[in-house]
Amino acid sequence: MTQPSTPALHTSALTSLPLLARGKVRDNYAVGDDRILMVASDRLSAFDVIMGEPIPGKGELLTQMALFWFGKLGHICPNHLTGEAPESVVSPAEVPQVRGRSMLVQRLKPILVEAVVRGYLAGSGWKEYQASQSVCGVPLPPGLTNAAKLPAPIYTPAAKAEAGDHDENITFERTVEMIGLDLATRIRDISIRLYQEAADIALAKGMIIADTKFEFGLAPDGTLVLMDEVLTPDSSRYWPVEGYADALAKGENPPSYDKQFVRDWLEQAKVNGKPWDKTAPAPRLPQDVIEKTAAKYREALERLTA
Repeated sequence: MTQPSTPALHTSALTSLPLLARGKVRDNYAVGDDRILMVASDRLSAFDVIMGEPIPGKGELLTQMALFWFGKLGHICPNHLTGEAPESVVSPAEVPQVRGRSMLVQRLKPILVEAVVRGYLAGSGWKEYQASQSVCGVPLPPGLTNAAKLPAPIYTPAAKAEAGDHDENITFERTVEMIGLDLATRIRDISIRLYQEAADIALAKGMIIADTKFEFGLAPDGTLVLMDEVLTPDSSRYWPVEGYADALAKGENPPSYDKQFVRDWLEQAKVNGKPWDKTAPAPRLPQDVIEKTAAKYREALERLTA
């Protein structure tokens, strides 16, 4: 798929199902009391602020990528997909809003721990390492540089924040206090295994997954289930292999397949002559930034599935 097949969708407006919640990207609708229709919009958030302009095709690309990974990793952990067509639960007039960008999933009890796995030192992990030679309480060897590959992937969980707030990095011990030793340990071990297998698959396609986050829920019978999105450029830091060594040598951030392009533009954007303060409303994104961001998301999926 090289071009989105439908017009950009900033916000879905289904009336045949009750709206449960709108997240930064996804609109969730109740389907009875045991299923949820997750519609991936073309919204983009950066610095926890939703941009006013959609990124055409982004919701479809995110959905296709998540489905690709659910298919590859299903042997490690059950996921929330029901296998039913999303189009089957909305009215005929609403099908264009859900086609290609939706998942019909089990309704689970969410576990309020973001399962973050890092294979490389980047972003907030790099900042924390510079201050303490550790990330989320995990000690790391001295002398690492920005974008360096870690000796082994590390699990650095975060506590899910209320809507609009930043997730808070926490220690594994804190997750044990929150959800108990057994569940905390299973989530950690499964997350590291998911990351390792995905990283190997991506590397064979010329892509590095620097870090990612997983979310889990509990089914009514207590089964631990992988849910939400998985290994998309919105939840993961993807770098092309080419360009990585050069960036590492310079101590710079490697080029990426995520919304870094938008973040970089926003960092230098001005509102009323002053730098944007990273609160809503966001500055209007120029058309070339929108197009280049859409192209990055497309390229990530195309490389992965080639």
